[in-house]
Formats: sequence, C-alpha cells, structure tokens
Amino acid sequence: MNRRIFTRSLVTLPILPVSLPASNEPTRTADERTYWRQTLLRTVDPVLTALSRGQLRAQMPIEAVAGGKAGRAEVSHLEAIGRSVAGLAPWLELAADDSERAVQQRYQQLTRDAIAQAVDPVSPDFMNFTKGGQPVVDTAFLAHGLLRAPVQLWERLPSRTKEQLVQAFQSSRVIKPVYSNWLLFSAIIEAALLKFTGSGDLMRMDYAVKQHLNWYKGDGAYGDGPDFHWDYYNSYVIQPMLLDVVQTLVDAGKEDKTLLATLRTRAQRYAAVQERLIAPDGSFAAFGRSLAYRCGAFQLLGQVALQRNLPTDLPPAQVRSAMTAVIRRTMEPAGTYDANGWLQIGLCGHQPAIGEGYISTGSLYLCTVGFLPLGLPPTDPFWAGPAQDWTAKKIWSGQDVPTDHAIH
Repeated sequence: MNRRIFTRSLVTLPILPVSLPASNEPTRTADERTYWRQTLLRTVDPVLTALSRGQLRAQMPIEAVAGGKAGRAEVSHLEAIGRSVAGLAPWLELAADDSERAVQQRYQQLTRDAIAQAVDPVSPDFMNFTKGGQPVVDTAFLAHGLLRAPVQLWERLPSRTKEQLVQAFQSSRVIKPVYSNWLLFSAIIEAALLKFTGSGDLMRMDYAVKQHLNWYKGDGAYGDGPDFHWDYYNSYVIQPMLLDVVQTLVDAGKEDKTLLATLRTRAQRYAAVQERLIAPDGSFAAFGRSLAYRCGAFQLLGQVALQRNLPTDLPPAQVRSAMTAVIRRTMEPAGTYDANGWLQIGLCGHQPAIGEGYISTGSLYLCTVGFLPLGLPPTDPFWAGPAQDWTAKKIWSGQDVPTDHAIH
C-alpha cells in the first residue's frame, strides 16, 4: 500500500458536536433551518466521512436494478460525491453565524478532504472521470458545486488538489454528451474551468446554451432536447445549470447580460409553477423519470430563492414552508436510509421499483439540491419570516387565491 495513503487514512478528524440524528427516526424541531441543516448533514455525512478517509468504495453499498450492480459500481461513487457537493455547497460558502460555525467548519474541511481523495490518482477512491458516459454527468454536478462555493471548495484547496481537479475536469472531455440536457453537463464543466483557470471551451458552452434556447417551449419550460418531456428535468438539471453557465460567461465578459435576464424571467415562472405543484401535505405529482431524486425535484425553486429572484407575489417564507413540507414527505419515511445511514432507492421510503436502470445508491444524493436555500443567512426573509400556507394549501383549505397566468 502506498505509505502516504496509509498514513492519511489513519488521520482522524476532530469530533465536533453535529447534532445528527442517531437513528432513522425523523428529527422534529420548531426551527425549520435547524431541521433542514440536520437532515442535509445526516444525508451527506456517510459519503463525506468515508471518502475523506479513502474508504468510500469499501463502505458504500451499491443498490441498483437487478443485474445492474456491476455496471453502476463503476460510476456510483462519483455520483455520490458530485451530487452531495452540488447540494451542500451553498451552505458551505455562507459566512455562518456562531450557531452554525463549528459544524460548518468541520464539513468544509471534510468536503475538501473528500474532493482531494476523489481526484488523486493514487487514492483508493480515485474516481472514474473518463470511462463510459455517466462520468460527464457527475463531473458536472461536482463542477456545479464548486461554482456555488468558489472560496471554500476551490480557493482553499491545496495547490496539488487544484491541479488534479483541473486534470480530472479536462479528462472528462473524451465523453461525448447525449443530444439532450446532457449538453449542459459538458458546458458547466467548462464554465468551472473558465472561472477557476481562465480557460474553458467556449464552443461547448455556447452550443449548449444556444440549443436550449432553441428548445424553449414557452411558459418557463424547456424541452429535454428537441422534444418536451413531462418530468422534473427542468429542475434537476436544465434551468439550474443553464442559469449558472450563463452567469459565469457574463462574469467573464463572454455573454450579454440581457440573455441572463431572459433566463431569470423564465426561471421565475418555472419556480412559481413548482411552488403550485406542492400539495397541502408536501407530496407532489409523481410523474416522469428519476423520481428517486426525492426533494431534488425542487432544485430550481430553491435556486431561485437562493439567488433572491422569486416572483414578487411569492413570499420567501411561503416557499420555505412549502419546501419544508416536501423535505419531510420525501426524507422522513421509514426506509429512506439503510441501517448505516446510506440512502436507499425510493421517493417515499424504500421503493426499489422506482429506480430506473441508471439509478444506483450514488445517484440518490441528488436529493441534496433540494436544500440550496441553506446558503441564505438565518436573517434572510426566507428563514426569518413566519410560516405561511403555500398556494395549494391555501386553495384546498378554501382561502381566496389570485389566478395564475402564463408567460411567453
């Protein structure tokens, strides 16, 4: 065994009070922000702890459809870290107050250590960035996480890890993306390279943006490729990545701000629709593929809230209340986690049949992108405002609600 890896694996991180649940019983608290944070950390902790010690491959179970375990084992570990980082990043980047600072500092370092293991070619947990098609997807989620936490997850990385991370991102260029939302995976990897190295492939970014503009179907929704798909991919991938690719290009002086304004208007509309999809009990219509991503279906609503771009008639505290209901409905049912705290396939508990052939244990960590508003400080209206009924709860309790209107 490489002596450096062996020595590193013996280093134990300091134990700080994290207040994570000790079992699979849901945490109940009057403080919604605390509940969100505890649930997010409970979810990502097994991934980050194992990977930071070079033990993710040894410890993470691989659940997949019958006959699919061997193939998914080649990609599931990168899925787990890329998706965990994509959701955790805004909270890691926040200038935390005293109530969160200690636990936040622990997870900042834990995440940096995990990334270092993932990109180090001599680590037992060096990830697959090049073989097959799937790695471009999860390299993209990892890149998106870095864009969401440029100080904590880029600037504070050791220089050697930065070099290896850039090499890993660049190596994923051998994968040709599918002619669909996958174009944005290549694009956001290049956006991260542009931001952090000053050099990204502008053609890959421009092509992805232009194609999605061509695929716009109206009323805030894009096609997944030329055709419209009735699922949650406008939120899982399309609009969050499209917004942040174009934002990165604008920041670099490579794109017009008017395009970003157009995309934000469309995202506002889609966010308003998403809020209306949340039923009074926190459930939502279970249609389309990838339902095993649970509350990650509402990433776009959370991102629009995080970027303080909600429609003026949609109060932030109302969105918080709605998203809390979704988190409870999708993360608390028995069977969501196994006995060791790893996620299991399902939308409401353990439902293996909900997982498509491309779903495995690592895939499930896209649920973390349902927690993006943790990147807002506790004093923000999103958190500080009193709980409010959301639109469906108002309507189905007989309250008077304004009519809804489409945009072009």
